[in-house]
Amino acid sequence: MTYPPPRYLGDQGEINATYRPDGHEPELTYPTTGNTVHYLATGATTNGQFGLYRWEMGPEPSGPDAHFHKSISESFYILAGTVRIYDGSRWIDTRPGDFVHVPEGGVHAFRNESGEPASMLLHFAPGAPREGYFEGLAEFAISGRPSDEELTEFYLRHDTHWL
Repeated sequence: MTYPPPRYLGDQGEINATYRPDGHEPELTYPTTGNTVHYLATGATTNGQFGLYRWEMGPEPSGPDAHFHKSISESFYILAGTVRIYDGSRWIDTRPGDFVHVPEGGVHAFRNESGEPASMLLHFAPGAPREGYFEGLAEFAISGRPSDEELTEFYLRHDTHWL
C-alpha cells in the first residue's frame, strides 16, 4: 500500500487548522430523546475525506435498527457508558476505549440500552453529508412521519439501507 497522490501541492504549508473547544454547544438535539450530535468535522470541512461526529445519548433506549451503507464506511469509538453495537452477526456491549469499524456494505446497528448516558465518536469515510441525515430525522420527530415514498427517498438519498 502506498500513500495517495498529494492533495496539497504547495511547498510552504498553510496555517489552516481548526479548533473546537470542549464545551461547544451541540449542533443538533433530538426533541424526543434529548440525544445530541456535535459536528466535529463534516465532509464539507474536510474536503470530502471524512466526517466525525460526537454522539451523546441519554439514558433512554435509542439507536437505529440494522442497516448498511453502499458508499461510506462507519466507525464507532466509545467515549463513555455502554453502547450496544451490532456487527452483523451479534450484539457487542462496547465500553470506553472500544472501537468498531464497519466497511461499506457491512450490516450494523447501535443502541444505548444501559439506562445510563453514553457517548461515542462516529466516523464516516469518505465525508458524506451525514448532518443532513441527522437533521432530517430530528425534523421527522417534530413534524411527524412522512409518507412511505418520502421516507424511501430520504433513506436512499442518505445511503441508508434497512434490513
